[in-house]
Amino acid sequence: MSIFPKISLRPEVENYLKEGFMNKEIVTALGKPEAERKFETLLKHLSHPPSFTTVRVNTHLASVQHVKNLLLDELQKQFNGLSVPILQHPDLQDVLLIPVIGPRKNIKKQQCEAIVGAQCGNAVLRGAHVYAPGIVSASKFMKTGDVISVYSDIKGKCKKGAKKFDGTKVFLGNGISELSRKEIFSGLPELKGMGIRMTEPVYLSPSFDSVLPRYLFLQNLPSALVSHVLNPQPGEKILDLCAAPGGKTTHIAALMHDQGEVIALDKIFNKVEKIKQNALLLGLNSIRAFCFDGTKAVKLDMVEDTEGEPPFLPESFDRILLDAPCSGMGQRPNMASTWSLKEVASYQPLQRKLFTAAVQLLKPEGVLVYSTCTITLAENEEQVAWALTKFPCLQLQPQEPQIGGEGMRGAGLSCEQLKQLQRFDPSAVPLPDTDMDSLREARREDMLRLANKDSIGFFIAKFVKCKST
Repeated sequence: MSIFPKISLRPEVENYLKEGFMNKEIVTALGKPEAERKFETLLKHLSHPPSFTTVRVNTHLASVQHVKNLLLDELQKQFNGLSVPILQHPDLQDVLLIPVIGPRKNIKKQQCEAIVGAQCGNAVLRGAHVYAPGIVSASKFMKTGDVISVYSDIKGKCKKGAKKFDGTKVFLGNGISELSRKEIFSGLPELKGMGIRMTEPVYLSPSFDSVLPRYLFLQNLPSALVSHVLNPQPGEKILDLCAAPGGKTTHIAALMHDQGEVIALDKIFNKVEKIKQNALLLGLNSIRAFCFDGTKAVKLDMVEDTEGEPPFLPESFDRILLDAPCSGMGQRPNMASTWSLKEVASYQPLQRKLFTAAVQLLKPEGVLVYSTCTITLAENEEQVAWALTKFPCLQLQPQEPQIGGEGMRGAGLSCEQLKQLQRFDPSAVPLPDTDMDSLREARREDMLRLANKDSIGFFIAKFVKCKST
């Protein structure tokens, strides 16, 4: 059930999305009322978290069963003895699913309040505690140990350090303050610890802060699917063109049994360092990460030898993942976006530059997987239609496993082509109302179906390169 308002967008962005979701092909197929209903449902669902927390097991270091047992013990501790099931995904054997309990409607709101930023609020709805930098305002007399009601400032209107806020705020649950108001707003830049420990969140999800860090990687279900679709094999040379923070890079290496070479590129230095840290933590030695702009990754002259560092010679890689920078409009929960239409629409040209580099770097008969965590037609199906026209050497391929729905109409792709894509549509199923009683009665197959359908918005396309460019 929907308990939060629909995602708040700038009018021009909402209209832009609406035009995409009510394009001529869709309206002809569904009728205008149904197309409009689906779009409004999507906006509502984006502000709510998915119904499952998804973690990927690092199978390079431990078996799925061993990690599942460790995780069951951890959940017992976190949930004070509540017995929440953990499901192993039947099609993604290294993925574990934990149902989210909520929305919980009988939480008593406290007089003492804390306001957190929208990003912090989104993290709380997915199981995080509140860290000091995320707290924007707190009641005048808030002391360490007080029971606090936590709210999200979804429109970013609350002033830092305010003692009261009467603007638009969304209730996230209650917690215990670990710091006093005075400590939080002391002006000390190094204050980074936990500010509020959430004890009664509206949506109950496990916290994964420092939980089995060598064995688990917190990852949305479609993100964990991408590397399986790429299907890397031991001994191959793989490129992850836009790799930070390294979730898919490390997954690729694990699926290859750490045998072969995985090159990870990102143009932001701190993000590259994060990829290296994750590879080290997860015990993966086949990963080499470089701070480099993926649009410039093709070596244009053959003279200078870069000894395995970017840029690379054309047709150097067996498989390439382009998990492209995107507008991120599929992320959940997301109650408000302040982005302008110019910002949302700015990604298509960048994605095409990266795609062009990827095609050049791919060997004949190599596999290219393109993915985004957004819902726009322009960044997804339109990119596929463009690629198939621009690069006659590319063929769209069926995907395995097929968990998402088919692609969206509106980009001129055939029904057969749409079936070869995977689009995860957050409006696909009604928002669940999950409590311990309904969990006890739920059938495993129904829970798995819900996990597959009620995820973030995401898109995957798989191509094979037929002949040399």
